[in-house]
Order: sequence, then structure tokens, then C-alpha cells
Amino acid sequence: MKSYRNLALSAALAGVVAFAALASDAQISERAPIVVRQSPAKPTKSVWLKAEVIHADRNSIIVRERGDLVAIHTFTYSTQLKTKMETFADQGGFHVGDKVEILYQPGQSVALKLHGKPSKSL
Repeated sequence: MKSYRNLALSAALAGVVAFAALASDAQISERAPIVVRQSPAKPTKSVWLKAEVIHADRNSIIVRERGDLVAIHTFTYSTQLKTKMETFADQGGFHVGDKVEILYQPGQSVALKLHGKPSKSL
């Protein structure tokens, strides 16, 4: 008797699942999709960041903002700046605490230009 009840319950459950699948299929629409036009993204302006050097080498520079001592940024160099920084590193490069200004685009981590005066090497 119990096996018939389990069989009946299983059959009823299977019927409910099959009916639910048919009902959900009825919600599918054959209309064309709605196309939303997006305006082209405006290029962001480059920003100068005033900072102090934490670490600088031939490939990247890590700086701390002068206004916000908690904000730390890591920048790689653009192709034009990389060759300049390689020769600059051979001459001694930047040291910890040197003040620099970095031109970059917000949302990116590539330094486009870099201005600063290195401290004297020991």
C-alpha cells in the first residue's frame, strides 16, 4: 500500500513539474529584441597627480598622494616615458620622498608624463 502511495505521489509530482515547464514556455515572446542606443564614451581628460615617490625603477613607480597620505598609486610608464626613465635610472633615478607630478588618465595606471626633480645620490 505504501509503495502505491509513493508511486502516486511521484507521478503527481512529475505531472506538476511537467505542467510548470509548459507554463514557463508560454511566457517566451517572439518579438524582436529592444535595441538601446548608447552614446559613444567621451575620452577622459588627463589629470596631473602631485605625489611623493615610495619606490621607482625602470618599469614602474609607486607614489603616495601629497594631499592624501593614505592614497597610494602604482604606475607603469608609457612607451615614450619608459625609454626616458631607463636612461634616468642609470643616472641614479628617483629616491624615497622625491616630489613628482604624474600625468595619467583616471581609471588607468599608465603614467603619460612625469615631472620632478630627483634628490642627490649619496
